[in-house]
Amino acid sequence: MTVALVLHRAGGAPLSTAFRRAPFGKDDPFARHREIAWEGPGAMSAGRTSFIGELEVASYPHIETIVVVEGELTLTAAGAAPLVVGPQAGAVIGCGTSLHIQAASRVRFVFCAAACERPTQRGVFPLHAEANFRPSATLPAQVLLGPSPECRSDNVFTDDGAQYLAGTWDSTPYHRIVRPHRMNEFMHLLAGSVRFAAPDGSVLSTATGDALFVPQGAPIGWESSDRVAKFYVVQSVAA
Repeated sequence: MTVALVLHRAGGAPLSTAFRRAPFGKDDPFARHREIAWEGPGAMSAGRTSFIGELEVASYPHIETIVVVEGELTLTAAGAAPLVVGPQAGAVIGCGTSLHIQAASRVRFVFCAAACERPTQRGVFPLHAEANFRPSATLPAQVLLGPSPECRSDNVFTDDGAQYLAGTWDSTPYHRIVRPHRMNEFMHLLAGSVRFAAPDGSVLSTATGDALFVPQGAPIGWESSDRVAKFYVVQSVAA
């Protein structure tokens, strides 16, 4: 079973993740540019994209979270001011959004997208490292190998039909046992570093600026020794 897929390394180190060039659905506006690392239950996909040019999309065909790792991407929803997304920033595009997309020079971004039959939120929702954090639930004591962390989150987008939530989260250091991951999760580290443990004892080390995807059910542990902040997308799917 796949434990975690690294989508981007901030330091430019080679990736062991296998990507395949393919669209996400038949109306994907980035069809010629998308590289998919994972697709699974719940019609979710994660990967990376490199793009230059302009696109006019009458109705965005799915939900998509984009985090730019190089360059700038301008997203202009109908009736709204342009949103310029640069490195270490991101945005969530709601399904059904009328959208103009522009990249004057080459832009690279990682993404997490999900199919959506009945859109509940249209528009473009920015993700910022300086989020409006509020206290959020910590972890149950039985999975911790040390003190309980203090966690905060700022959820900026929810689509109940797709079970898709996106926002920013941070936490004090903690150590957690290897256990099945409770949901599909995309994460882009904004601060800190995390060591993800696998059942065989191997460890995946990630640092600020890295992006990865963990499928629901993948057995994985967590260990951090400093504050960690991340953009996240989570989706619960039926077992």
